[in-house]
Order: sequence, then structure tokens, then C-alpha cells
Amino acid sequence: MNKRPLRSIGYNFIASPYLPAGRDEYHLRNFQNRNGILYRNLSAYEIEVLVRNRNTSDDWNKIQVSDAFNPELVKNCKFFGLVRIGKLESIALEYHNIVLPVGLYDSTIISCDFGDNVVVNNVNYISHYIVGNEVMIANVNELHATDHSKFGNGIIKEGETEDVRIWLEVCNENGGRKILPFNGMQPGDAYLWSKYRNDEALMERFKEFTERKFDKQRGYYGKIGDNCVIKNTAIIKDVWVGPHAYIKGANKLKNLTINSSAEAPSQIGEGCELVNGIVGFGCRIFYGVKAVRFFMASHSQLKYGARLINSYLGNNSTISCCEVLNSLIFPSHEQHHNNSFLIAATVMGQSNIAAGATLGSNHNSRAADGEMVTARGFWPGLCVSLKHNSKFASFTLVAKGDYPAELNIPLPFSLISNDVTNNRLVVMPAYWFMYNYYALARNSAKYVDRDKRTKKIQHIEYDYLAPDSVNETFDALRLLQKTVARAAGKKGDETVLINEGEALLNGTDVDFKNTAVYADGFEGSSRLVQIVKVREAYFIYKELIVYYGIEQVVSFVNRHSISSFEEMLQALPSSPQRFAFLNVGGQLLPERSVQTLLEQIKRDEIKSWNEVHRFYQQNGKAYAEQKLQHAFASLLEILKIGKMEFTPERFASLLKQALQTKRWMVDQIYDSRAKDYNSEFRRMVYDDEAEMAKVVGTLEDNVFINQQREELRLFSETVQEIAERFQLVTPAF
Repeated sequence: MNKRPLRSIGYNFIASPYLPAGRDEYHLRNFQNRNGILYRNLSAYEIEVLVRNRNTSDDWNKIQVSDAFNPELVKNCKFFGLVRIGKLESIALEYHNIVLPVGLYDSTIISCDFGDNVVVNNVNYISHYIVGNEVMIANVNELHATDHSKFGNGIIKEGETEDVRIWLEVCNENGGRKILPFNGMQPGDAYLWSKYRNDEALMERFKEFTERKFDKQRGYYGKIGDNCVIKNTAIIKDVWVGPHAYIKGANKLKNLTINSSAEAPSQIGEGCELVNGIVGFGCRIFYGVKAVRFFMASHSQLKYGARLINSYLGNNSTISCCEVLNSLIFPSHEQHHNNSFLIAATVMGQSNIAAGATLGSNHNSRAADGEMVTARGFWPGLCVSLKHNSKFASFTLVAKGDYPAELNIPLPFSLISNDVTNNRLVVMPAYWFMYNYYALARNSAKYVDRDKRTKKIQHIEYDYLAPDSVNETFDALRLLQKTVARAAGKKGDETVLINEGEALLNGTDVDFKNTAVYADGFEGSSRLVQIVKVREAYFIYKELIVYYGIEQVVSFVNRHSISSFEEMLQALPSSPQRFAFLNVGGQLLPERSVQTLLEQIKRDEIKSWNEVHRFYQQNGKAYAEQKLQHAFASLLEILKIGKMEFTPERFASLLKQALQTKRWMVDQIYDSRAKDYNSEFRRMVYDDEAEMAKVVGTLEDNVFINQQREELRLFSETVQEIAERFQLVTPAF
């Protein structure tokens, strides 16, 4: 504890070694305050009224006010340093049934600026803040900013040492992929920074980008934007609060940026403690949340005691009750229930972590947890326990179980099961399409509806059939062909096995129901890994690729109003290639484009994070054409034809096949949902059909199923219209 002269309170905010020549301690404050209010000194009468109302000041000449200032609305306040006050009118502000009179009451105010018609009521200590117009601040113990405020950004100020810099240690526990948080950081930024760790020049450039975004000068004030409400909160220190934010009952907020706007207000509720982080636009944080060294992208939520530590949480995500540490999470992540645990992971979006999940917990390690990498659509079921390191392809469902060793699952759309009785791992490829297509399709659709971002810098892919999952499907086809060939006793190199397996899968010589197919490299153990439903999955995979290709071609035809088959063929890519795509923060980017970006960054052709974000936006605009080329190349590859063999007759046949696939998909959606209505155990809690219909609704009234039927109808009309427009000779659709 230091002793200081009483007259020092409110002055010398910027220590002399850090004060630029010719500037006073208010130069940054004056730059930050853009409310346009013209302040003046108090009149003798106003000072008299203020004194009569039991206010004190170390120097009344340091109190400045606007011409519409009413001294009768300032009572029982202690002022220190330069304080500037805007218009005060005899009105009240109301928010959520709390009504308070405009004015400054029962507060200690040190070197602050206030806009028009603010409420500052029972604030024990407010220091070095710029407060906007029509702000309500009531019952706050401590609200202040220091001269070295960084507001959650991973920077250091003049005179500070490197050890005070805040890093986010994402992806693993050893800090090997740590990144610097900064306001405006996109999920793609976090991924690129965490991924390419062996490129030291790139890492240094990312750090430079972050440093350039912010001023190293000391002396920036905290800000509270227009129309904010802050009440019943204990400590707010070094926090920048955007307009229209609502903070109520928080325990401690320290070193934060809270982005908020009229279109996307953010809220922080009771019992929350947030330290060293960035809160995006439209976020909601309620009921005992603890977050330390974190980044919450826009429209994400933390609720009911959730813990988020050393992690990046992507847009439109929700974590409720659970604990998440050292993780990089892409947009549209759901995690609920009190004992869900996620640590040291890169989760690439559209994920859902069920109750009891324990994903990484030092069970098989002699050091800090390693890493887990999950592609889009990762769904571990109830009470799943997984070990590091593990890796999963797109849309993997992991059934309940304690998985004893590391997993590497390259087959998309699979169900993974731990067969304890037979001591083996069981993988069912294409599970979703055979048994639970309703859930897969509904989740793909709901993420589109839940994307509330007001600034869509990154184009997020939500469709389960996209370049990433289709590329995995091609790899899966080759893997199935090889494993089937080996199961049949075939020998030879990879090409021979692929050809032999393809012949076996397309033929009738093998009874797959009575033939066990085993895979290598799926689990870090010596036990067997069995692939089931191999033939069914093989044909579903192929059918999905054809559907994906034709769907994109049909979309292309409509998008460009193409009038004939010849015009379409000429407009389609002349030499389409099925390029590799990377999931960069939820946005699918051609791998070659990402490599170009990284090289341009290192050559100083791209000089800032803003320019990186422009790259995302440019690729987002080009994505439809990128996806078309990929889809058309995939179609030709699965059919084993060249572009010139893509004839009108073949196109007509493929249109019909795609329509049949779409009908099958809609039927599967209906049938998989119908199980919930036909099961005796689902129905037994209802006395009759009427009660069941009231509680869960009827199958025929299911909104999503009806939407899918409407999509089928529109797709059918589109296909038939194209066939007629192109004058295709085809059987009836």
C-alpha cells in the first residue's frame, strides 16, 4: 500500500516518461471523446448549488459542463481531477422496469467525461472513463481504467515487458499453438496462426499485424457507449464497453473489450467473472460464467456456470454448464450439460458435445494433453471418453463409451462404436444416411437460420455436402476398396487393391453380410477395427457425389440463366480439377489459395489483418464458382468420364438420378423421424394419440419435414424445367 498526496487523485494519469513532447495528460482522452459536446466552466451559481447539494471537488475549475447542465441533478458526489458533464434534464431513464432519475448521485468520480442525460447512481468509484449518452450506471463498487489498459488485446504498452502480454494457448496445453487475441479476430485468423507453427516468418508477421492494430501509447481511457446499462456489479476494470450493452450483477470484469451495438447488443449477467478477453457483438453471458484468456466471436453464448479458459469460441455457438479449456472452436458449436468437458482440441464447427463427454483428460499421457482435431459436424454421444491424440472426419457420430486408445477416423458420416463384448472398434460409414438422416439434414439447415452475424466477413459453409466432405468421401471410397480387397485375400500394390476392391463391391461374388472387413490405422491399439455395412456405404458415397455434382450444376444453370445444353457445357470449367480445400475457421478455401495468402503475407504484399479479412471476403464471393468447379470435377471423376463425354443424354440421365436421390433423401428424413412416433417406448408415456400430438406435435405437421418436401417439389420443377429448356430426351421424371 502506497501513500500519496490527496491532491494527486485524478492527475498525472500518464507518467512523465510516457507523455509525448508538447502533450498533456488529456491528449488521448480528447481524441477518444467524440460526443461533440461543448464544455464550459461552472458558473458561481452552479458551484453554489453543487456545494449546497453536498458535492465536493478538489478544484471546482476542473469541473466542466455543457450549457444544458442542471446542477440540481448532482448530489452527494465527490469529484477529483478534470470531470466533464453533458446535458442533465429532469427526466428519468427506464430499462427492464428499473426507473432512475437522470443525474449524478452518491458517487466518487475521478477524471471522467459524461455525455448527455446519464444516470450515475451509487457508484463507489468511477475513474478515467468516457461515458456516452443516456447511460445508466447504478450500484457499482469499482469502475476504472489504468494508464496501460489493453482492453483484452494481446499487446503491451510502452515500458511493459513481454511477460505481461496475454496469449491464448489454444489447441493444446503446452502453448505450442498460442495466439494473440485482438478485437475483430476471425476464426480463420485463429486457425491460420495456430496451424502453421513451423513457419517462423509467418508467425512473426501475424504478431506484427496484431501490434500494428493498436497504439502502444499509455493513457487511453475506458469507454462506455451510448445507451448502456450497468447495474449491481462489483468490479469493472480496464473494460471497453460498446453501445447498448447490458451488464447486471457481474462479480468481476477485467481487461475486456465488450462489443455491442443497437443491432447486436451484448449482455452479461449475474455472478459472471470475465478476465482477459474479447466479447463479440450480440453475445450473451449469464449465471455464474467464468472465462479467462478467451475470445467469444459474435452471437455466441456462455450460460449456467460455463467455464471457458484459454480458448477461442466461434460465432453462433453456445456453451452451457460445461468446461472448455485450451480449445479452438469454429462457428456453430453446441455444448450443454454440467459434466461435458472439452480440452486441447480444434473443433471445426457444426459440432454438438453431449452430456458426460470427457474429451481429453491425461488418461494416456505422461505430459500435458496433446491435441484432438475434429472436422465439421463432430457429435460425441452421451458419456463418451476420448483420448489424445485423436482425429475425426466430417460428421462423425461417436456412440456412448469409454474409448481406450487414440482414434483416427477418416470415413465421413460415420458412427463409431466401442464393442466391449468383442473387444473391437466398430465403424459404420454413411450411418447418417441409413439411419438418422433427419438429424443430419435438420442440423445443416438450422445453422443457416441461427447465423445472426451482422458482419459476415467469412463465408461459412453449412451444407454437409461440400468440397471438404466430398474430398473425404473420395478418400473413403478408395479406403473401402482396399480394405475389401484385403478381406477377400487379394494381394498387390495400392492400385491393384483399389481395382480389385471396386470389382468386388460392384459384383456379387462376395457375401458382405457374412464377410468381416477390418481396417488398419483407425485406433492406437492392437485390437481389431471392423467396418460394417461396407457395400451399402460404398454405394451411398458414390450416389452422394453424383448428387452433389448435379445439384451444383443445376444451381449454376439457374444462377446464370443458361438457355441450352451447349451454352452450359461451354460455360462449365474446361479442365475442372478436384482441388483440396481447407476449413479455415468455418470457411472452405482452396488449399492453393491459402498457400498464396501465406506467401503474400510473408512477402509483405498483405500488410494487415484487415487485408487478410478482405481475402476471406473475396474468396467468399468466389466460393460459388469454386464449389461449382469442384463439384463438376467430382462428378466427372466418379463417373470416370471427360468433359466431352458429358453428353445431353448423360446429363438427362443424371438429372433423373439426382431427382431420385433427392426423393430418397426426403423419404429417409421422414422415416428416421417417424421412428420417434412409432416406437412403443417413445409412445408409452402418453395415454393416447391426442395427448402425444399435443405434447410433441404430429409427424405430418413437422415444419422441417414439410420444408424438405417443399424443397423436393422445387427441385423437381427446376430439373424438369431445365430438361425442357435444354430439349433433353429423357424418360419421364
